[in-house]
Amino acid sequence: MEQLKHECGVALIRLLKPQDYYKEKYGTASYGLGKLYLMMEKQHNRGQEGAGIACVDMNAPVGSEYMFREKAMGKDAITEVFDHVTQEWEGASLYMGHLRYSTTGKSGLQYVHPFLRRNNWRAKNLCLCGNFNMTNIDEIFTKMVRQGQSPRIYSDSYITLELMGHRLDREVERLFVEAKTKGLEGTDITHYIEAGVQMANVLRTTMADYDGGYVMCGMTGSGEMFAMRDPWGIRPAFFYSDDEVVAASSERAVLQTTFDLACDDVQELPAGQALVVHKNGTSALETILESKKQTRCSFERIYFSRGSDRDIYRERKQLGQQLTAPILKAIDGDTGHTVFSFIPNTAEVAFYGMMEGLRSQGLNVRSEKVAWKDIKLRTFITEAGSRNDLASHVYDITYGSLRPYEDNLVIIDDSIVRGTTLKESIFKILDRLHPRKIVMVSSSPQIRYPDYYGIDMARLEEFCAFRATIALIEERGMWQLITDTYESCLSELRKPAAEQRNCVSAIYEPFCIEDINGKMAEMLRPAGMQAPVEFVFQTIEGLHAACPEHQGDWYFTGHYPTPGGNRLVNQAFVDFRRMTSLPRERGKRTENDE
Repeated sequence: MEQLKHECGVALIRLLKPQDYYKEKYGTASYGLGKLYLMMEKQHNRGQEGAGIACVDMNAPVGSEYMFREKAMGKDAITEVFDHVTQEWEGASLYMGHLRYSTTGKSGLQYVHPFLRRNNWRAKNLCLCGNFNMTNIDEIFTKMVRQGQSPRIYSDSYITLELMGHRLDREVERLFVEAKTKGLEGTDITHYIEAGVQMANVLRTTMADYDGGYVMCGMTGSGEMFAMRDPWGIRPAFFYSDDEVVAASSERAVLQTTFDLACDDVQELPAGQALVVHKNGTSALETILESKKQTRCSFERIYFSRGSDRDIYRERKQLGQQLTAPILKAIDGDTGHTVFSFIPNTAEVAFYGMMEGLRSQGLNVRSEKVAWKDIKLRTFITEAGSRNDLASHVYDITYGSLRPYEDNLVIIDDSIVRGTTLKESIFKILDRLHPRKIVMVSSSPQIRYPDYYGIDMARLEEFCAFRATIALIEERGMWQLITDTYESCLSELRKPAAEQRNCVSAIYEPFCIEDINGKMAEMLRPAGMQAPVEFVFQTIEGLHAACPEHQGDWYFTGHYPTPGGNRLVNQAFVDFRRMTSLPRERGKRTENDE
């Protein structure tokens, strides 16, 4: 319902046969490019702010370009970058693609992946892209400066490019020394270096200090390629290989569709490991960092990844199915006077599960497509009132789908994050059907905490669950809880990141889920709305039951898998408190009140 700017999508392809092989077998000289295009289009859901592609032609003659890159901004970026591809790209063996959503608020072509570091030595050229957000980039930046480096742009992408480029230089220089000791000269040294580069060495010395969720992908001008996953397994990555191709992407179903594969043909990249493809075409999994406690992102399963994946489809259905009991309670079991529906488009699978759960109990239930999502309306009108009126019509309804004032409306969504679209659009337009009651169902639990591993929701006050909790604190005069939490966060922030705990969870402890649900319904119900509203959320236990292999639930529980997550959520509460005017306990002051 509420589109989130989130982590990016990656695509890698390494052709293992000569170009003539693909032309003869598949009838095209653009086999690699065609597959790259399909992989990116099938991951369009992961990024619509920009796109970039790059390739390496290992057979390009000396004195000609051998590493190509194109980038573009906007929702049509994929089409634009492929429109600029020239015939020179057809000779390439290594291809890389990236789809971008900004997780830092920074926009512009300079922030679109892939990033390219040039050098006259092919082995020192590095092209990098990834699906990542690092929580300790300040520390990495400081470390680089102490080494004598001076990064020209302060972003995790550029800093990682320069740090990895520096380590790649050292790897090449190590091989240069070896070659000289063996008595090699001239181009023999070059061949020795290009045959001997160990990207695993580069990755181990680059990624050791990073805190965050990431899939880091890259290729060198001499023909090395890699995809590495963070040691917690936060961000997803999958790969496939045969005698023709090695390919990797952010989603399994993408590889299945692109290369016509069975589900079990595709492998998940293990946490802390890298898929490394050498210049000679051999590939292997290399352990880069020790695997940590596995906390694969559960929101990938609920919302971000495409529902066409076999397991994700099953999990989303189960998320809907196991909500039937609280839904029946909310409508007092009156299915004869209830219409069931969903918010398009990502909640549709959970809706099927919900309906299966109800029918499995022998209930005769009615379903309708009540809500329709229209195209994004242009805000060409400058007056604020008119713009708000246009924005409220992003969704439309099926008139006559309910019996006015007789039928309840149960409508399921995959998640409720900010609540803005509910209040400004959906509730207003659903109320036109005159339901007796609206039961708003979320197939995910209440989102209470920011994500710091690749999704653009970093401020506590963005979340309607947090705002409802603060409203309950205000209503009950529990101001001391705000002060105590603020001081606890300040105390934690004085500690090293590895020793910090999440203190923000304290503000939720006095309230049960029903308390927060009730206040949320009160706050998000727009003025003038006639129908009462009740919320039903997935439980944490239900989430884990439906997605047992994806225990990364920090959005809902505040259990961050890395020290950086705890540090940033504590800082987020401090920032919230300092920017918010709240009554203080009489005579109580904190050291930062001045």
